[in-house]
Amino acid sequence: MNFEFEQAAYAKGYQAVCGIDEVGRGPLIGPVCAAAVILNPEDEIKGLNDSKKLTEKKREILFDIIMERALAVGIGFASSEEIDEINILQATFLAMKRACESLPQKADFALVDGNKFPSQLGIQGEAIVKGDGKSPSIAAASIIAKVSRDRLMVELDREYPQYGFAAHKGYPTAAHYRALDEFGEIEGYRKTFLRKYYAKRKSTE
Repeated sequence: MNFEFEQAAYAKGYQAVCGIDEVGRGPLIGPVCAAAVILNPEDEIKGLNDSKKLTEKKREILFDIIMERALAVGIGFASSEEIDEINILQATFLAMKRACESLPQKADFALVDGNKFPSQLGIQGEAIVKGDGKSPSIAAASIIAKVSRDRLMVELDREYPQYGFAAHKGYPTAAHYRALDEFGEIEGYRKTFLRKYYAKRKSTE
């Protein structure tokens, strides 16, 4: 992975190119989290990759390195309530907008993981399919977003250990469904995500 996409944007005259990625579109509970990262092309960070392809330990190590060496890092969330209100895709774009806006150094071009570029960002950019495996900036953003959201779920686990949030991070696993059946909903569950599950459970009763 090299700075091909970033360098192409800088060659066009842009001054600050950020990579943006999100995590948490699939879980039943908790926010979706996005991160925006501006890297220094002259300061390569070894080991950057799609956060899903890295171990938790490696992500934690790279998180600290990125926070220390990136030119700027921004993190944004969209809550479960916002997900229920505007749908997960729009909530994802909202989290990306918040991440971009929270950058201490304003970006003027964004490389976004996926096949849709969110116009809400208010800056120029492009969407790159599987960008977290092609662009160091997007890969860095995927790591920041993943670790940030995972840490929130670990905090929730301390408050509600019976749900196993530290293990499954809110994703719809068999263990998570068992806990949900036994203990019921708590604040933070995505109502729209649970409707299909409840309907399916009712049909099998």
